[in-house]
Amino acid sequence: MKLLFLGDVVGKSGRDAIAERLPGIIATYGFDFVVINGENASHGRGLTEAHFRGLRDAGADIVTLGDHAFDQREALSYIERENTLIRPINFAPGAPGRGAMMVEGRNGHRVLVVNALGRVFMQPMDDPFRAVEAALGAAPLGEVVDAIIVDFHTEATSEIQGMGFFLDGKATLVVGTHTHIPTSDHRILKGGTALMADAGMCGDFDSIIGVDADEPLNRFLTGIPNGRFTPAEGEATLCGVAVETDPRTGLALSVHPVRIGGSLSQAVPPFAVGER
Repeated sequence: MKLLFLGDVVGKSGRDAIAERLPGIIATYGFDFVVINGENASHGRGLTEAHFRGLRDAGADIVTLGDHAFDQREALSYIERENTLIRPINFAPGAPGRGAMMVEGRNGHRVLVVNALGRVFMQPMDDPFRAVEAALGAAPLGEVVDAIIVDFHTEATSEIQGMGFFLDGKATLVVGTHTHIPTSDHRILKGGTALMADAGMCGDFDSIIGVDADEPLNRFLTGIPNGRFTPAEGEATLCGVAVETDPRTGLALSVHPVRIGGSLSQAVPPFAVGER
């Protein structure tokens, strides 16, 4: 089974790149299941229903969120009726929506996707480790589901690596989102779980983490806000990770970083490195 995870979609540039490139990527490489983190897709903060539909139409089987899950207020209502949109599982119990969902892929594979929010350098949240553990315990890999993908939305690479070791042998892929900077630590752990500390973003890398550089730079230099952050609108690079699974166990056989188009596409040729 071939899985594709794409990191945080940032603004119109990221959305356009997904719409233009993802259908062809799925067809060319034969991906069975695609997950996209969409929490910055709408103007850099949150996800409107129309933009969620755009990601789904392009080929996303599941769309995950993060700390900006409800920045677009309409998400508070439409998330309740969309079972392919999930927010962090360790939000407060009264939050709308769900933090995990099992979905059938293109070829009949059953895939559990879990979204969680970290606590290191983040706003206070319930324990993500125990929340994710409970979700995986209810649908064990190789028994109830054919693959498990955990999107851990967190600031600290140490925390995402901790989640990877915590779930080693129990999940297919544990991948970090949030920082928008792709890491080069993709690997398969001893128990067979693929791990990557941050998938990166689907956005314009001629920017500061997807934002036009002027205002962040102004704040670094003066400490005084001079305006709002604006998503950069140059050509986007699609960043993420691809995993091929063992059909018997659902664990990872290979893991590859994905960087297609834009300024990073030549830095790491897609699907060319990272095999076990």
